Amino acid sequence: MKQEQSNKLLLIDGHSILNRAFFGLPDLTNAAGQHTNAVYGFNLMLSHILERIQPTHVLVAFDAGKTTFRTEMYADYKGGRAKTPDEFREQFPFIREQLDHLGIRHYELAQYEADDIIGTLDKLAESTPVPFDVTIVSGDKDLIQLTDDNTVVEISKKGVAEFEEFTPTYLKEKMGLTPEQFIDLKALMGDKSDNIPGVTKIGEKTGIKLLLEYGSLDGIYEHIDEMKASKMKENLIND
Repeated sequence: MKQEQSNKLLLIDGHSILNRAFFGLPDLTNAAGQHTNAVYGFNLMLSHILERIQPTHVLVAFDAGKTTFRTEMYADYKGGRAKTPDEFREQFPFIREQLDHLGIRHYELAQYEADDIIGTLDKLAESTPVPFDVTIVSGDKDLIQLTDDNTVVEISKKGVAEFEEFTPTYLKEKMGLTPEQFIDLKALMGDKSDNIPGVTKIGEKTGIKLLLEYGSLDGIYEHIDEMKASKMKENLIND
């Protein structure tokens, strides 16, 4: 009997990978003076990823703009970020055109980020009658929270072909945490790149220590009264 080929879904965080390509390569231009380093780097990354993963289905998700449901909740979300360089912005249309020529679907949705599209499709793909094996590619570590038995999250490191592959087992080995605890760690730490405040003076090391001791964010606060008096306890309460 012929073995049925498994469904393999590749979800790419478009702006994140483009950002890595643009800032990871020297400034390149073509004969017309058009900047091309993001286009070139993205194409190299895409070629490596497609050859290595050989997916049956692919989607590249893009951010739709600066305003999302998060900015409605918290006006300073991503505040303070530098303006996107014109040399970078002018390459966006060519990336979409390139994907169209390759027959690769791309998608963006008003009021949402690429992360939201990727997370939604990942969960939908796992609940189909024949579940997909999902690979998520990004430069944003926030997406590590999505790893599970069906989903591998690859975070770009250096150059265009080096990625760190996160599975629940690898996350446990590297940080001692489950994907659910990783979400709680981000809540404790905040995120400077997104201008999200966390608990004062709690970074990755202290956050992991607290989660290993109390199990979860809820567990920390359920036992907050039992903690000995300290500046950390004070910060946990105040923040």
